[in-house]
Parts: sequence; structure tokens; C-alpha cells
Amino acid sequence: MQNIETAERPASGYAWYALGLLTFVYVLNFLDRVIILYLFPLIKTEYKFTDLQLSLLGTTAFVIFYTALGIPFGRYADRGSRVKLIAIGLAIWSLFSGLTGFAWDFWSLFFCRLMVGVGEATLGPAAISLLSDYFPPTKRATVTSIYSMGIAVGAGFAAFFGGLLGQEYGWRAAFYILGFPGILLAVFVFMLREPKRMQTPNAAETEYSGTDWKKLLSNKSFILLCLGYAFLGLATNNLSIWGATFYTRLHKFDLATIGMWGGILTLIAGIPATLFGGVFADWFRRKQAGGRMLYGAGLALVSVPFWLLLIFTDNVYLILLANGVLLFAALAWLGAAAADATEIAGANLRGLAIAVYFFSVNIAAYLIGSNLIGYLSDRFGATENPAMMRYALLVCPISCFLSAIFLYLGSQTRRA
Repeated sequence: MQNIETAERPASGYAWYALGLLTFVYVLNFLDRVIILYLFPLIKTEYKFTDLQLSLLGTTAFVIFYTALGIPFGRYADRGSRVKLIAIGLAIWSLFSGLTGFAWDFWSLFFCRLMVGVGEATLGPAAISLLSDYFPPTKRATVTSIYSMGIAVGAGFAAFFGGLLGQEYGWRAAFYILGFPGILLAVFVFMLREPKRMQTPNAAETEYSGTDWKKLLSNKSFILLCLGYAFLGLATNNLSIWGATFYTRLHKFDLATIGMWGGILTLIAGIPATLFGGVFADWFRRKQAGGRMLYGAGLALVSVPFWLLLIFTDNVYLILLANGVLLFAALAWLGAAAADATEIAGANLRGLAIAVYFFSVNIAAYLIGSNLIGYLSDRFGATENPAMMRYALLVCPISCFLSAIFLYLGSQTRRA
């Protein structure tokens, strides 16, 4: 039998240690995921790849197995050892992130990125499921926001060190130096204790069954959550995917400058966003059942004008302002989304729900959005006429507007 969790159950010191360790793992997860994006200009110069080829390397190669394996790994996280799953995955993605530096052509780069996706697919569902059992329900959005801080720190480190190491030592050295150390961290993860699975009071399901999928996919709130955050994730992730290329090509910034400011803005805007975003979301949730999704809708709507400012302004200060606001909005919804997904699903389906939610966001961001922008950029002739890249990036504010609509509808469904 699973224990019944209560809101008053205190979090132990070991739970906070586990949160710290898993957050650091998420830092490496995101660093290894996005480091290649800041090295696009150097890789393009060496191999003369098109924008669509860069997109295939930076996102499609990674997302193929990251999304395909995320759901079965999520189901395993509901049944097997989550700690061992994460440790093995961390060792795999760190190894192949380092090996990317040895790649010799498009397909060797593609394979390494493919295997990084295989390893990273293990983390999300298992880590959030673990944290749901380490901490009481009233802390979940806050805890997942602290965990999600790994995105801001990882992306900030990728920008700073990617730009610095890439410009000083070449793009290959950046992968050697930043990839391989994660193998050592996998040992510490392997030694984590597996907590008991806690059952949410009044959760709909208590046992596994063949109708697990139907329970989730027939839930209107869950579908609207996945659609809303898929569109928002498309926009926010493509700020990282195409940002360095956009600034290098259109504004003629050098890679070290992009890395420095990208790192500074990501840390200054991203850490408060991930830390306090969950606190704000939990405050909205206490006001009404759909409060977290209403909060997400607000972030999506605010992002629209700042995307337009970022795309069309040539003023450096306005670029920095718009980028900072968009980075804050890009990270402030993560704790809210994960908390709602686990709350809707209940204890036995948490891993599956998080995997489906991640699947939706990553397919939209890495498979559809990034390739669409790369394709439009090539069609508009952005390599020869950099200003045309502005119009390819209009995909992002449009996606934010659609996200706001779906999340608002989801908030009303949850409230009802």
C-alpha cells in the first residue's frame, strides 16, 4: 500500500539535499542540451551548413529520442527505480556530449546529439516524481521551481562558457570541457535514496490499468495545459535556439559578447523567475483551482509585445530589455506547469503525465518550431539578407498569443 500524504508532512534535510543534487543535474542537463546553439556560428563557418541543417543538429537530432523515450521512461518512473534511471541517463548524455567534440561531419554530429537526447529523456519525469514524494503537496510548485532553476543556470553557463570557450579554443573544446564531467556526478545520483511513493488524497486512480492513457487524454484540463504550454514552449525555447544566430547575423555581435550578455541576462532574469515563479503560481492556485494556468496565460500574453520589440528594434538597450523580460517569462511558468500536471494526474500517473507534458512542449519547440523557423529563414534568404530573419521569428509572438488563449481556457476548466 502507498502512504497517504498530508499537507503538513515536513520535508527532511535529506529531501533538500536531494533537491539540490537533482537541481545541479538539471543544470548539466540544460547546459549539454543548449551549448551547441551558442556554437552554431562556428559550426556553420566550418561546415557551411544551411539554417535548416543547423536546426536539425541543434533540435531535431536531440528531440527524436528525447520525446520518443520520454513517455516509456515516464512509465518506468511510475514503477521502477527513479534514482538508477536518472544516474544511467546522466552518464549517457554526458559521455555523448563530450564525444560531440570529436565529430567529423553532419551525421556524426547528428548521432552524438541523438544520444544526448536518449540520456536526457530519463531525467524530467523521474526527477519530478521523486521530488513529489520527497516534499508535501503544498510545496510542490515552489520545489519544482527551485528544480527548474537548473534551466536558468544551465542556459546561462552554456551562453557564457560556450561563447568564451568557443571563441578562445574552438567549438570542439567547449564540448570536451563541459560534457565529460557529468559522468562523475552520475555516481552521486546513483547513491540517492529512493523515497516511498505517496498517494494524493482523493486521487482518481489507485492501481495501474490499461486505461491510464484514456484517463489523461480524456481530461480536458490536461489537454489544454499541454497545448498551452506547447505553444509557449515553442516561443521561449526558440529564443535560445536562434538567439545567438540572430544577434550574430543581424546585429554583428561577436560570440563572446553574446555569450557574456546571454549568461548575465539568463542568470539575472532566470533565477528569480524560476525561484519565485512557483511561489506566485501557488498564490494564484490558492485563489482558485485554475489559478496556475491563469498565471501562465498572463505570462504568455505579456511576452507578445516584447517579442515584437526584440525582433524589430535595432537599439541595443531595448534589445537587452526585451531579452531580459522574455527570459524571465520563459522560465517563470515551469513550476506552475509541472505542479498542475502532477496535481491533475495523481500519484500513480505523475511520471506519465509529466512525460506527456514534456513530449508536447518539446515536439512543439524542438521539432516543429525550430525547423519551421530554420525553413522560413532559408526561404526568406536570411543568410544573404539577414534582416529577413526577423520575419521567420514572427512565429514566436504568434505562438505566445495562442498559448494565452489555451491556458485561459484551461484555467476556466480547472475552476469549473
